[in-house]
Amino acid sequence: MSACTDGTAGKRELPAEWSATGSWAGATNAASHQAATGPTTAETAGMTLPKVASVPTPELPASVTSCDGANVAVTDVSRIVTIDLYGTLTEIVHGLGLGANVVGHDRAANFPEAANGTVVTPSGHDLNAEAITALDPTLILTDTTIGPLDIQQQLREIGIPVIFFDPARTLPGISHQINAVADALGVPDAGVELNTLVGADISAALSMVPAASTPARVAFLYVRGTAGVYLMAGPGSGADDMIAAAGAMDVGTDIGLKLPFTQLTSEALIKAAPDVLLLMTGGLKSVGGVDGLVKIQGIGQTPAGTSRRVVDIADDSLLGFGPRTGQSIKALATALHGSRS
Repeated sequence: MSACTDGTAGKRELPAEWSATGSWAGATNAASHQAATGPTTAETAGMTLPKVASVPTPELPASVTSCDGANVAVTDVSRIVTIDLYGTLTEIVHGLGLGANVVGHDRAANFPEAANGTVVTPSGHDLNAEAITALDPTLILTDTTIGPLDIQQQLREIGIPVIFFDPARTLPGISHQINAVADALGVPDAGVELNTLVGADISAALSMVPAASTPARVAFLYVRGTAGVYLMAGPGSGADDMIAAAGAMDVGTDIGLKLPFTQLTSEALIKAAPDVLLLMTGGLKSVGGVDGLVKIQGIGQTPAGTSRRVVDIADDSLLGFGPRTGQSIKALATALHGSRS
């Protein structure tokens, strides 16, 4: 079995049973935006993790082709460390019913079920080898979004099985990513069960997105004011999938950005003319909230800046594309369009 496929890379269609009539069609069937003004926070606090009904028994050994080409033999999943930038792998393992086996994880995995695991990325992006080896892991699940990658390789060299999974985060890739992790852990049936639950959530979320002809133009800005990071999202960022799923148009893609993230300029922002600015909650706080955001050059000259139409969403809820994605879509769509009665 392989940890990287066309499916995990998001190169296949969303499963038909996960779709809903009038949804996941991007701009053509997206919702008409209302003349809303002012900031809104997407309500994610009540999200719950879909989980299989009972703890599965792993069928081991499993042979996995890691995304870096290494063949990895999995013989023991009793002490798992899960590490990626968005907490996706941790969320999937918990959803598969093996959360009690996760002894360490990244800082992004801050959902309640992960509370008992040890955080091995105290700075968020950088691994701590000593913290990982102190947990005596029998298996490490990771990807290339976090590093330095030399550390994962060093852990493999001292005898710990390390599997790299696909770093792509897309809506169509979720089911394949869940299957890849389930197969690696020797619980393929749990993967099927979890996908059924996740697919139902996503289908329900897509079904509640209002369909019309004029979508709101949404720009996702990845900002970290304290670090001087100001980026606009484009194709392949993951935000483009979430914005489309929520019934809006990703303006970074629409204006022809070529990269997932591009340095923000006032010229590009004014050209994009977003109706709505979408940010992670932590990013918005880092620039001093909406008041600080509209002072950034170019933002005040956009329709969104003029109307202060800013939507923020919890840092762990937008780009993870894990089992809770359907609930994230619902929260984002509600923030953009309002509740449906």
